[in-house]
Amino acid sequence: MGKAKFSTPLLFQSKFLCFSILYLFSALFLAVYFTFSTNKCIFRSSPFDPIQSPLFSYPSSYGEHKYAIPTTRSSCNSPVYFSDYWEVLTEIQELCGNVSILGSNPLKYMLGNAESFGGNFSVEKRTSFLDSVDDGNEVPCGFFKSFPISNSDRIAMEKCDGLVVVSAIFNDHDKIRQPRGLGSKTLDYVCFVMFVDDLTIKRLDFHNIISRKSKEYKIGAWRIVKVSDEYLYNNAAMNGIIPKYLIHRLFPNSKYSIWIDAKLQLVVDPFLLIHSLVVKENVDMAISRHPYFFHTMEEAMATARWKKWWDVNGLKIQMETYCENGLQPWNSNKPYPTDVPDSALILRKHSVASNLFSCLLFNELEAFNPRDQLPFAYVRDKMNPKLNLNMFEVEVFEQVAIEYRHNLKQGGPKVKRASSDLFLNGSCSKCEGYLLKMWGESHD
Repeated sequence: MGKAKFSTPLLFQSKFLCFSILYLFSALFLAVYFTFSTNKCIFRSSPFDPIQSPLFSYPSSYGEHKYAIPTTRSSCNSPVYFSDYWEVLTEIQELCGNVSILGSNPLKYMLGNAESFGGNFSVEKRTSFLDSVDDGNEVPCGFFKSFPISNSDRIAMEKCDGLVVVSAIFNDHDKIRQPRGLGSKTLDYVCFVMFVDDLTIKRLDFHNIISRKSKEYKIGAWRIVKVSDEYLYNNAAMNGIIPKYLIHRLFPNSKYSIWIDAKLQLVVDPFLLIHSLVVKENVDMAISRHPYFFHTMEEAMATARWKKWWDVNGLKIQMETYCENGLQPWNSNKPYPTDVPDSALILRKHSVASNLFSCLLFNELEAFNPRDQLPFAYVRDKMNPKLNLNMFEVEVFEQVAIEYRHNLKQGGPKVKRASSDLFLNGSCSKCEGYLLKMWGESHD
């Protein structure tokens, strides 16, 4: 019998083929490495026991996932680390059960009832509130208009004594989208509340998502709270400002809250967000930085240029008022990385400072317009006690929420407009000092 002969497999007889395989695996390894090393803005995993089934099944005609806006950023300077879901859940439950948020502070007006204080305030009076509120002076805090909701909704909202996630759709401006990445116990302990008006209810009924005959509405995670059109503002954006900045008034027993614009879909569990961005940072509020602007005046000019608010003369008066009363451009000496936030996502601990900030900012928005990025730095820098604020990287915001475009609408408010140049024509002496500092032409 002849001896068996062993030969080199054909696969390894070609040096070129071996080199190609080695190159392929090296390229795959490098691709995976760089993907994970650059995508370092947040480190997280899904909760240990995540909700697997869809929270709600929409009819195809509703199109809740149309028009998503792609993001281009994949990394940031300050990565966010999420702790274990069950540890976070236990810790926040203990904080909500054992910590008295307001304590004995005399600023008790911040949790008052929803009666109207009526009327606007003069510049002098609003400024004095900003300067002297730490002495215990009362600051009227919404509602300047009533906020008509049903008694059953009001009772349900008062029962939210921990974490609440709030959004709003007025004038059918957005779609209702379900949060993703929730832990198995999150819906048991978190209130998800969406405020809507009559027009939005009609559209939901048209798509057979709800029945208008029902006394209470529930769509997946969201409790739908209908706000009667009567007594509301004419501007839908201003109506959305009420739940956005007066959450502590609408949910008087809640300890933490997350506001999310309806154009966003939350993709991270709210417990993890509150814990990582508020609790671990020991702050009153967390909000994203603006992706481009540092100075309030940059945002004001963009607001006029892109017609985000039609009354440009009103914008000019607003900025002149702030300049005259001490608004300064951003600089590295300020304890904040920017003067302009992206306010689509706001996380709060319902503390004295955050409630006060919300009240004061709401007063400015009611007095001028609902563009909340414009009075943000003015109120933040002037108020006492100071707000302990975490302004996180915009890349973090883009990875915890998916942004969609608003529902397309025809037409807009018919308001007499001035030149969109705002202050570029040099006609504003009250803001001249601000502009010179912003442009680096003054060192005073």
